[in-house]
Amino acid sequence: MVRGLGADEIPGKDCVLIIGKGAREDCVAELILASKRRVSIVVISEFETPGFLAKAKKVYKGPTDDPVFVRKVAAEEKPLFAFVGPEEPLAAGVVDALEEMGIPCVGPKKKLAEIEWSKSFARELLTKHRIPGNPKYKIFRTPDGIQDFLKELGAFVVKPDGLTGGKGVRIFGEHLHSFAEAESYARQILTLKRPVVIEEKLDGEEFSLQSFCDGTNVVDMPVVQDHKRAFEGDTGPNTGGMGSYSCADFGMPFLAGEDIREAGRINRAVAHALREETGGAYKGILYGGFIATRDGVRLIEYNARFGDPEAMNVLPLLKTDFVAICEAVIKGNLDELDVAFDRKFTVCKYVVPQGYPTSPEKDSPIGNIPSPSENLKVYHAAVDKKQSGEIHLTGSRAIALVAMGDTMSEAERTAEDAARSVTGPVRHRSDIGTRQLIEKRINHMADIRSGVVEPGFRDAV
Repeated sequence: MVRGLGADEIPGKDCVLIIGKGAREDCVAELILASKRRVSIVVISEFETPGFLAKAKKVYKGPTDDPVFVRKVAAEEKPLFAFVGPEEPLAAGVVDALEEMGIPCVGPKKKLAEIEWSKSFARELLTKHRIPGNPKYKIFRTPDGIQDFLKELGAFVVKPDGLTGGKGVRIFGEHLHSFAEAESYARQILTLKRPVVIEEKLDGEEFSLQSFCDGTNVVDMPVVQDHKRAFEGDTGPNTGGMGSYSCADFGMPFLAGEDIREAGRINRAVAHALREETGGAYKGILYGGFIATRDGVRLIEYNARFGDPEAMNVLPLLKTDFVAICEAVIKGNLDELDVAFDRKFTVCKYVVPQGYPTSPEKDSPIGNIPSPSENLKVYHAAVDKKQSGEIHLTGSRAIALVAMGDTMSEAERTAEDAARSVTGPVRHRSDIGTRQLIEKRINHMADIRSGVVEPGFRDAV
């Protein structure tokens, strides 16, 4: 039985359990501590980051996706509720384990989180419930018919069914250069006892729409554009995300208003379909990765949690008490809460190890990390703070630097200056949030839409 929360149920001694290991969870911790509810936090993380050590009353270093370990910590701390950040613990059933103990969670149960950890489930859910947004696709559990479907599509995307950290998807013309190479990759996936999802390759511009969801009510956040490719100009291998930006009007300069409204309608339809399909209420963050095409908005994939880095664009803008939002998600009354955001431009740039993501530098110290200010947030990701006080790389993304401004150029300059200041064997993408890269997006979308650009789009840059 999951206990409910009353408006005055959180005395100063209560804590919130945060499960996660990165900058996204560092950002969530900051918002929880800023709440007028006066809660403390405890963290379960693989890394003892400076952010967690500074904010939490206790950091439990251990596996975030081990329900037994999580239950042990929860039994000791007895948190008011848990916030589950990454996808791995959701797919491992950590929420199920906690709710069996009577600890409510912001994060869906394993079956509901299947919307992320099974790409075939997501595609079939949209098809079954007649929700628009699917590209042309097929799901293969044997090699039969793969070659024929690849040739039928001509241009395609091959996806393993399951969690891949954003790095398992391969696209024709970028990662795969022939039908034979694509079929070989699909067969390789099948040998791992995973289905393969093959979809048409879509031409357009991608964007992320994250929504708070209490099982019935869905409240959208400002849209964000992430940059997955490792290097400037959208080149190199895919990563967990090198950075992202959002606009003060909560749109994107290459999107029409109807694109965002359509994405919102899809998120709402999916939330309702999940309840109908599973009998459970989806409580947490429902994050749709969409692409605007000539033929409208299409769904690329769903995530069952905040994006990393996209969360760090929207959460610092949040004007509503975050703990109050978490309570509303748990209680199922989001419709009674006014969720509002500041109208600012944001740019997030990730500092990552040299060689990331294929052969990243590890165990080296980094320094000169800037201090946060009114217009700059500094969130620690996959770094460890040693007893000496040095901050060491662990091989994944290291520091997220998030700037806010009244213009995009102001936010970009602040983020760029901060990223350049970090010393050590690190790098970052200098082009994220720049006018040149955003103009490229605008021109690409204008070409797709036969040169039609809505008034004011370029001015928004």
